[in-house]
Amino acid sequence: MISVLMLTYNREALVGRAIESILAQTYRDFEFIIVDNGSTDRSGAVAEEYAARDSRIRVIHRARGNIGAGRNTALDAARGEYLTFLDDDDWAEPDFLAFLLELLEESAADVAICGATGREFDEKKVMSAEEALIELMWRKKYNMAFPTKLFRRELMEHLRFPEDGAYDDIALMYRLLAEAKRVAYHGLPKYTFYRHPGNNSAWTTDHRLLTPETLDEYLRAYRVRTQWLSEKFPSSAKAFQYFEWSFMISMVEKIERLGLRGCQRQLEAMRAELRAARASFLKSPEILDFEKDWMEQYISVKRD
Repeated sequence: MISVLMLTYNREALVGRAIESILAQTYRDFEFIIVDNGSTDRSGAVAEEYAARDSRIRVIHRARGNIGAGRNTALDAARGEYLTFLDDDDWAEPDFLAFLLELLEESAADVAICGATGREFDEKKVMSAEEALIELMWRKKYNMAFPTKLFRRELMEHLRFPEDGAYDDIALMYRLLAEAKRVAYHGLPKYTFYRHPGNNSAWTTDHRLLTPETLDEYLRAYRVRTQWLSEKFPSSAKAFQYFEWSFMISMVEKIERLGLRGCQRQLEAMRAELRAARASFLKSPEILDFEKDWMEQYISVKRD
């Protein structure tokens, strides 16, 4: 009934913990597809050892590709009515699958979302796609990541992960949510994101790790996101544009405060856009007080 999809690459010291957290689930009717994305260590072998002991596990070995290419391989193999993702350095609580499936079914939703350790809220909410997307943009209760979410397989029928770049979640999650009629959220923590220096998203918790390549990819993805969502949900177009500007001023502040000299080209491009959009951004109903302060500090006419 549920396909659990996991990509692994050179995580032999961590992947066993992730696998065991799924095998310990109280809900048992699942298949577990593990894609070894060209590992050069024993990650694939560890997965095979678990597969030899549990028939619900299928291991697929493929040549090295980006995260999106590996996830597409898992998608193509999935047979479940519902899909969920696990990262190979994370782990799930024993009732992770049961919790999400019950939430999805009781809400007649297409997507169910739980909380994660460190970002938990004992709050339950059922939203339209448009409402869920606005909630997503705030990044307060749930995020772009595919883990923590269970969704009906048909939502992905015409969607595939991008097979270039390093951050496939930011390019696809909003398109997935936009396909849903109802999205259910209950913020109890049923998943743990393990943050460490080798994590693909480590820069989001240590901004000193931000690179110009990462920033370029995010800026491109957010520009496409704003345009795509504004066309699909025109009544929220101004809000979607606000969130793109909000990301920019946040990055400007971090580059300046941390002295990230490698991002000067991106810094000047963001400043120029924020300067041009200054009046509209400052009039946005969503704008936060500290963003107004940052605009005065970093994007003032006098400064630039």
